[in-house]
Amino acid sequence: MILIEEHISLKPYNTFGIDSMARYFCTISTVPELIELLQHPLTIDVPLFILGGGSNLLLTKNIDAIVVKINISGIYIEEEDHQAAILKGGAGEVWHDFVMRSLDYELYGLENLSLIPGCVGAAPMQNIGAYGSEIKDTFEYLEAIHIPTQKLRIFNKSACLFGYRESIFKGELKNQYIITHVAFRLAKKFQPNTNYGAISQELDKMNIHQPTARDVSNAIIAIRSSKLPNPKEIGNSGSFFKNPVISREQYVQLVQNYPDMPCYPIDDYSVKIAAGWLIERAGWKGKTMDGRYGVHQHQALVLVNYGGATGAEVFQLSEAIIADILSKFNIQLEREVNIL
Repeated sequence: MILIEEHISLKPYNTFGIDSMARYFCTISTVPELIELLQHPLTIDVPLFILGGGSNLLLTKNIDAIVVKINISGIYIEEEDHQAAILKGGAGEVWHDFVMRSLDYELYGLENLSLIPGCVGAAPMQNIGAYGSEIKDTFEYLEAIHIPTQKLRIFNKSACLFGYRESIFKGELKNQYIITHVAFRLAKKFQPNTNYGAISQELDKMNIHQPTARDVSNAIIAIRSSKLPNPKEIGNSGSFFKNPVISREQYVQLVQNYPDMPCYPIDDYSVKIAAGWLIERAGWKGKTMDGRYGVHQHQALVLVNYGGATGAEVFQLSEAIIADILSKFNIQLEREVNIL
């Protein structure tokens, strides 16, 4: 029997630590519980708001909905052959724990995604990625419940329409499905991917020249830990902005004035620019507002709540940064974090 509570603070359930109130709140641990909730009379008049780890979310108001905390657990090998295995996880599992379990099983492909905050179920929604890897690289399928009909649907990779921090669940199927399980096809032979960012330098510092997957994971954990604040200590949602993609022509013009501007080629016509570099170069890195919130001192991509900030204040800070970057560089930043 599910329990639906009223007037619950969401401060413990979002990594920004914003004290927003939920009109209703329900924790779901199994698929039958989820179906029971979707058939509850209350859902006829009150909308649902699905909450995973609360790590990619900025709450700017109270939530007049049934906030559903997905806690579906379980990590196991579904099938395997001599080359690969399909590792499946419940949507409520912590993403980093899932990555660590894959290494325990000696399965490879997720190590570059170590220490990304959030839950397994949220990972495919925005095709999370870091250090040269994305979810779509190893994604096999996911299971989701259709909210109106309570029917199970399986989505393969092509059905998810993965893009840069995008999927069909942020587009045409937004708010229509609740992800319950996600499966990945992982290799049994390790192929290191250490060319992105500072991975090679970190491995050199560790005096490792033929890294294992665990070594690569540890290097990325060290890099992320040095740059990104622990949300248990300082409220944040990790990278707040997407890295913008611009034309090569625009980049050629910009680099004349900013010769140190880094870029990552996408194709013959476009390049990706580091949003953190733009924000830092514009002078925002380390700025604080009233000592309560601001831009992190070690990573300009990260907006932080030092304590007592409202979501609306953090949002207004992001608006000011977006306007300033557009004015200085003629580049339109987009938020990676979901705003509610």
